[in-house]
Amino acid sequence: MKKLFILILFVLLIPINTLGLEYPSINSKNTIIYDLKDKKILYENNSKEKSSIASLTKIATTILAIENMKDLNKKVTITNKILSTVSWEASKAGLKNGDVLTYNDLLYASMLPSGADATNAIAISSSGSIDNYVSKMNDLASKLGMKSTHFNNVTGLDDKNHYSSANDVRILLEYALKNDTFRKVFTTKKYTMSNGKVVKSTLYKYGNDDIILGSKTGFTYDAGYCLSSLSNINGHEMIIIVLKADKINNTYYNIVDSIKLINFMKKNYKDQILINKNKEIKNLKVNLSKIDNYKIYSKQVVKKYLPSDYDKKKFKIKYSGLDELSFLNNKNDKIGNIKYYYDNKLLLEEDVILNTDIDMSIKKVIFKYYYVLIGIFLIIVLMIIRIKNKKKRKKTKRK
Repeated sequence: MKKLFILILFVLLIPINTLGLEYPSINSKNTIIYDLKDKKILYENNSKEKSSIASLTKIATTILAIENMKDLNKKVTITNKILSTVSWEASKAGLKNGDVLTYNDLLYASMLPSGADATNAIAISSSGSIDNYVSKMNDLASKLGMKSTHFNNVTGLDDKNHYSSANDVRILLEYALKNDTFRKVFTTKKYTMSNGKVVKSTLYKYGNDDIILGSKTGFTYDAGYCLSSLSNINGHEMIIIVLKADKINNTYYNIVDSIKLINFMKKNYKDQILINKNKEIKNLKVNLSKIDNYKIYSKQVVKKYLPSDYDKKKFKIKYSGLDELSFLNNKNDKIGNIKYYYDNKLLLEEDVILNTDIDMSIKKVIFKYYYVLIGIFLIIVLMIIRIKNKKKRKKTKRK
């Protein structure tokens, strides 16, 4: 009994390895990773928690300007009145009184160096006031279903009535990236405005990294260091949003965390081959024909973007159609259908087309229906004998 107790205790103390990838430890408090291609959230942490989002707000400001301005080459004159609306604590693009710029210039000046002077210029010159523009931003948020979002300014400065969430920023950025002009602005890191002034992405300030295709950074005391980024990870575009990161010893953890997550995804996620082309799916019995069976094969490679430790048991193949064939089936007939599922979600569907002629086997027909054929033969013989007997009787009567 004592030995049994010791054995049980030993088993209980053995560490158990749990399945599933372990995401890297990061500093950011609110995070989301979203696969743009598959329209799927791959990872999230506190993604729906309301938070200040700092200059990630300018994503809304910029896409709204693009959608509402008929001519982005229209000129705007920067005035002292516009510049006076810019808070001293806001980041600026260095615009000066009297500068004449296009709306297109202002888009880049707003997004790349996160210039509040450019953002306010867009709002005031296009809508008459910042308040009018903010109202339109809230209309856009409502339209997109950003339920945890309310804008109270166009720049992202801290305000108790100005907030969003990592998931809502993801919704906004996914929507904005569908616009070619916005995508171009978002993925540009250096731009020369029409007055010759060069504006650069804030990524240069934090440390430029080529694995980030496009970005918008942000910082306020309430929001911490934030980053919305776009990366191509093994053939899939990913949106990664991190909020509330720290800066420790000149290390900006919004950048560090994003790069760490990108590298983790690159290492662990890819298009996993679930089944190869020409893999046998089903073997159908063929009756009374020269062949005994007909094999159905997959027509193409079936893939899904999954982590390296994906659950193979979740991949299912469902065939529906004929269970048996015979010489009565013709070449090019549709005989069935194959559906491929992962985690109960349909990945691919294929029609099964008979790709060969099926010839009747006389030998098999005779063998199977031997007694029936003998019976038919005997019936025919008996019928012939009966007919002959009738004829004989008729002749006898005439005589």
